[in-house]
Amino acid sequence: MMKITITHGSKEIHGAKVLKDVNMTLESGAVYGFWGKNGSGKTMLMRAVCGLIRLTDGKIEIDDIAIGEGRDFPPELGMLLETPAFLPDRTGYDNLRLLAALRGKAGPEEVAAALEQVGLDPKDRRKVRKYSLGMRQRLGIACAIMESPGLLVLDEPFNGLDQEGCRLIRDIIIRHRQGGCLILLACHDREELETLSDRIYRVEDGVFTPAGAVPASGRKLS
Repeated sequence: MMKITITHGSKEIHGAKVLKDVNMTLESGAVYGFWGKNGSGKTMLMRAVCGLIRLTDGKIEIDDIAIGEGRDFPPELGMLLETPAFLPDRTGYDNLRLLAALRGKAGPEEVAAALEQVGLDPKDRRKVRKYSLGMRQRLGIACAIMESPGLLVLDEPFNGLDQEGCRLIRDIIIRHRQGGCLILLACHDREELETLSDRIYRVEDGVFTPAGAVPASGRKLS
């Protein structure tokens, strides 16, 4: 189980506040949806939770240990933020194997299983430079899930995907939530968020406003 507490979180860049007094508590086994325009602050907060940036004011605690103080990054983290970057002259499988070797939490079987979950063939010998936009997006999501993370951060995961790809990603989000994962999901599509999220936050000019819980009876779980 994991609990993330954000207390009076603010971020200032070049004199402009891009996050303004964010307060929220996030717990395992739930999907938290962030809905807002580009530049509203969704990705910035996700980057802060992942430990990629530091807040100007306030703090982010994971199980009562502050990011930037007691730890640099969340444990058991899988993330897809912005455009995923891979070695263009390696296969998708080889890219993930190299990344998995950095932490030693996922072996060949886990890498292959993650690729299959997103609809990619682990035995495909095409180089990533020949991948379509949708294939690169699928590879990025496979990278995020290959270590079976306790915290999954997905920023616009449906970008570039066809209908079948979107269905696969929905299924992945649902399975991970049911398995006890804490999921942060940013998406422009309000209907998609209502389908997948337990709670939605409307984001505007760095302000995160609770838009209410989504009743379980109202979510489409398949």
